[in-house]
Amino acid sequence: MRLTILGGGGFRVPLVYGALLGDRAEGRVTRVVLHDLDAGRLSAVARVLAEQAAGDPDAPEVTVTTDLDEALRGADFVFSAIRVGGLEGRAADERVALDQGVLGQETVGAGGIAYGLRTVPVAVDIARRVARLAPDAWVINFTNPAGLVTEAMSRHLGDRVIGICDSPVGLGRRIAKVLGADPREAWIDYVGLNHLGWVRGLRVAGRDELPRLLADPGLLGSFEEGKLFGPEWLRSLGAVPNEYLHYYYFNRETVRAYQEADKTRGAFLRDQQARFYEEMKSPDAAALTAWDRTRAEREATYMAENRDAAGAGERDADDLSGGYEKVALALMRAIARDERTTLILNVRNRGTLSVLDGEAVIEVPCLVDANGAHPVTVDPLAGHAAGLVCAVKAVEREVLSAAESGSRATAVKAFALHPLVDSVNVARALVEGYTAVHPGLAYLG
Repeated sequence: MRLTILGGGGFRVPLVYGALLGDRAEGRVTRVVLHDLDAGRLSAVARVLAEQAAGDPDAPEVTVTTDLDEALRGADFVFSAIRVGGLEGRAADERVALDQGVLGQETVGAGGIAYGLRTVPVAVDIARRVARLAPDAWVINFTNPAGLVTEAMSRHLGDRVIGICDSPVGLGRRIAKVLGADPREAWIDYVGLNHLGWVRGLRVAGRDELPRLLADPGLLGSFEEGKLFGPEWLRSLGAVPNEYLHYYYFNRETVRAYQEADKTRGAFLRDQQARFYEEMKSPDAAALTAWDRTRAEREATYMAENRDAAGAGERDADDLSGGYEKVALALMRAIARDERTTLILNVRNRGTLSVLDGEAVIEVPCLVDANGAHPVTVDPLAGHAAGLVCAVKAVEREVLSAAESGSRATAVKAFALHPLVDSVNVARALVEGYTAVHPGLAYLG
């Protein structure tokens, strides 16, 4: 089976390949094709993968290419993890927003809109090429903003594109662990959009254990989200939000922390990864060792500004292991081998949430089999959550419209309607700022 990874020179690709190395079953991935526009980054990542595979005679064969059509032909699965504009673009997204006093995070608020406006045209082109060159392939999208990009691609690929994210998986795992339950045996009632969802229940042997957690301040304060949001706020919500909702519930404090930080997250990753790729230019460099060292630093500093704003302290060691590669592998196995499983995924709504239309991509538990991912029926959202989900989905639709039409006015509307942008004038200034620094937004007339 052939897996094509778009963004194959990306820093996290070795996580995916490492997960594939442990798979020995029939129908496994035997060939990995890495595609990237940057040949130097491709070479660096290929070296890391070669060291990972050393001594494993069954390791998937790895080839690299800068030709997108060549990468797509013959693919059974396409894993999309592109970053349009690179980390330099992400750093610019953050800085333009912070200069206007609003959040610049890569998937939330102004930064997420800017990233989406740059990424959607590229993702749509990829979707059209997949439909033409590999019509039977399944596309697994990890490109951020994941829900928005998945919805853009679904207009051309239908249900054959599925978005993944590791945040809900990590959240469910942490809650189960605190409650003394096995995450593999727990049903997680999670619903929302990508980076905008809530765990409303966690059932073990048919019993909802979440009320026990919400009633115990000590337990609530013992894991990442409890430290971020505080036990009192979680009890008020009656749910445990995805960590990204910290940007909404504590926006003022987070923006201040980002403004006071020495570097934004994007600037930190830009500089950190530049050092890694520069180190890989030396033929004597130990590629896997350098990658492991860089990855550990990356994970330990994840959402550092939010934890500083909340006084949450350092991340727990158990939270540093990532997880999106495991979701991707489980999804591929379920489809390729009909190994039925349940995963929290980004898929078309199809009536699951009554407040949204059927084509809206949402993030919910899905039953996965050889025919793809099927969203599970869930209870309606609470009023406050439904309002936020509808508001952010409306913004996503304006982003898609602006990307399709090239309308500058529609782009301004997308920014202005977002709950974390507090002024139409700020929205106009954001569009001016982003089009000035991003050549990829020149299409906005």
